[in-house]
Amino acid sequence: MRDTIRIPVLIGALVLAAGAARAEYPEKPVEVIVGFDAGGGTDVMARTAAPFIEKYLGDGASLVVKNVPGASGQIGVTETANASPDGYTIGTYNLPGMMARTLDREAGYSADSFTYLANVVNDPNVIVTARDSGLDTLDKLLEAARAEPGAVTVGMSSLGGDDHFLLTKLQNITGSEFTIVPFKGSAPARTALMGGHVAMGILNVSEVAEFQDSINILGVAMEKRSEFAPDIATFKEQGLELTGGSMRGFVAPAGLPADVEARLIEAFAGLGEDKEFLAAMAATANPVEIKVGPDFEALNAEVLDLARTVWETTPWN
Repeated sequence: MRDTIRIPVLIGALVLAAGAARAEYPEKPVEVIVGFDAGGGTDVMARTAAPFIEKYLGDGASLVVKNVPGASGQIGVTETANASPDGYTIGTYNLPGMMARTLDREAGYSADSFTYLANVVNDPNVIVTARDSGLDTLDKLLEAARAEPGAVTVGMSSLGGDDHFLLTKLQNITGSEFTIVPFKGSAPARTALMGGHVAMGILNVSEVAEFQDSINILGVAMEKRSEFAPDIATFKEQGLELTGGSMRGFVAPAGLPADVEARLIEAFAGLGEDKEFLAAMAATANPVEIKVGPDFEALNAEVLDLARTVWETTPWN
């Protein structure tokens, strides 16, 4: 209820600040930079959301998705941060990965580099194995990892992202040791797993839901079972206090004009009540959790604090 009240109040304040100039945006296509390959969870979210954002922007708005993969999403989000703050370039934004990038390397951006538009998805992690690996239960996986530390290879979409966070937690909880094999996105990590090139993968529910017959899903990192994989037990049900996931949303460069910010936030806020959008996201197994403007910025600050704690206690480099 609190968020339901906050969103209209926030939009109203921005609209009053914007004045009549608000109606002029957008006058040309808006580029949406996706920092990962086509086919991964972030790309699917962006392409699914784009026509609905166009709908709520109105005035014949057009969004054009541009994939800029590399460096675990850093290249794309840096391009977004450095774009002109005119509303014609926005970008996808992943937590905890984007804030983790600012801790483990010279990222080229910081938490202050963005106008926070909206978080759209909160997608829980899953641990998966190749169908013919013989590691078809969590107990078998952990037994293999403990028997020969480092022998079990783990495919994931990035270092320092939600996948890596979950692996760090798993190793700390169980005393196991795995060898990470990073990929330039979740789609190639999943392909490598299905091809038997890695023994295990840490992905997200949305990235494996349609492949359940081709892989083993050993558990879901949620407090309760996912509606998108209701037959898969949580790790908590299997005796591990292991939760985590990927939050995916959209940002623009810092310094966005008030009228443009108002228009964009109003469009994103509309997604949360759009039954057609919610159905489209459900069809891609993307759990929707809308947080706009200051609420999204506060979420980012919270995740950054957590990332610092993980970095200090378990260095990734």
